[in-house]
Amino acid sequence: MSGSGEIPPQVQNQLAQLQQLKVQIEAVGRQKMQVEALLRDSENALEELEKLDKNSVIYRGVGELMIKADKEEVTTDLSEKKETYDLRLKTLERQEERVQKKYQQLQQQLREALGGVMQPTGA
Repeated sequence: MSGSGEIPPQVQNQLAQLQQLKVQIEAVGRQKMQVEALLRDSENALEELEKLDKNSVIYRGVGELMIKADKEEVTTDLSEKKETYDLRLKTLERQEERVQKKYQQLQQQLREALGGVMQPTGA
């Protein structure tokens, strides 16, 4: 078995890309978890608002203050936020799929490249 044991520059570059993709997958996953939590909060708040009658007193947090708010206005705002979070979540899911696919393709290319490097040369 004679081989230099060095990793070709192209393979080193692919390994670096693989690491970057892994970091990107983790970042998208964290963003997705945050948006899912915001979406759940919005859904829960909307459910609670539905239980209240029209004349109920509602307060909205604005920075350090709690301000009295109209139920319909709060419901509309929360519905819009929920829609935005839902859209953001779908976008993140598509992004996650694309990055995962790239990661798997690059991983396969590296396996093939390293398989070729690891093979004994000469006979």
